[in-house]
Amino acid sequence: MSNEYLFFGSFLLFVIIILAIDLGIFNKKDQTISFRRAAIMSMIWVSFAISFYFILLTNGELLHGITDNQQLTQISKTYLHHINLNVNDFVGSLKIYKQNLALEFITGYVIEYALSVDNIFVMVLIFTAFNVNEKYYHRVLFWGIIGAVLMRFVFIFVGASLITSFTWILYIFGAFLVYTGTMLFFNKEEEKIDPKNHKIVKLASKFFSVLPGFDGNNFFVKKNGKTFVTSLFLVLLIVEFTDLIFAVDSIPAIFAVTKDPFIVFFSNIFAILGLRSMFFLLVNIIHKFHYLKFGLAFLLIFIGIKMLAHNWLIIIGFTTMHSLLVILTILTVSIVASLLFPIKNSVK
Repeated sequence: MSNEYLFFGSFLLFVIIILAIDLGIFNKKDQTISFRRAAIMSMIWVSFAISFYFILLTNGELLHGITDNQQLTQISKTYLHHINLNVNDFVGSLKIYKQNLALEFITGYVIEYALSVDNIFVMVLIFTAFNVNEKYYHRVLFWGIIGAVLMRFVFIFVGASLITSFTWILYIFGAFLVYTGTMLFFNKEEEKIDPKNHKIVKLASKFFSVLPGFDGNNFFVKKNGKTFVTSLFLVLLIVEFTDLIFAVDSIPAIFAVTKDPFIVFFSNIFAILGLRSMFFLLVNIIHKFHYLKFGLAFLLIFIGIKMLAHNWLIIIGFTTMHSLLVILTILTVSIVASLLFPIKNSVK
């Protein structure tokens, strides 16, 4: 168990250092993020995730401190890794385990990264509705991600505990994902946000003194000895609430791939860290991918069905690699279809 804490602690330290460098060096000043810079940032974050994939592939045994076949078998049973292990071949079994662990991570990462696109649709609506200056987008998203990391930590490890104690909860998660995907598929109307009547704005007004409008990049301002929250802080609260809603979909989705809470957390966090750069990369072109929402709907439905039929899929030999191929196919088809069949006279 000490190995898990050490591995996990090292990962959190890496995240803290990267975020500190991001805010303290590369984004000292409020500025609009260009497409080129967003593309570079996106490549960097994706490269981090791919590097972590290879770390698990080559040194995955360090996560749970596996040193012998007995530990390997116990870990595989605890986290429901459905892999064939040879009790007489520790080296061979460990190689299979590490390959599976790395594959679960990258599949979970792709799922979370893809579902983040729907989050971006809503973020664009939020910023537009509140008329937020583009140079403050990064500040809101940065602190939004800090909150998202903390919320995901609680969600994931509570969820893992529930699944370990009550395996039947997987069926509830599966049914919920099928329902969510179906609703997303049939919901053709674009969500509208009313800044004055939003539930979070009304709730915040009961607990804080709200200063109408913005005050630069400040979340809080003091006037006549009294502290007020600005509209930028209200936007941050709504972004956090939005991520909370999306976490209810995305976290159960990754549990369809792996029951190891550490792998779920790692894949979630890497995707969240890359969310800001993907936002700036897609913010001006996301309207072109009009079929992507349908793709995400099919993705949720597929994952939900996978959770509902997981025992049967194990029997027929449906592996994590098969899941990854189906997921990539769904996303590729929706993106290509959007580009091949653009909406005529579409307005951004």
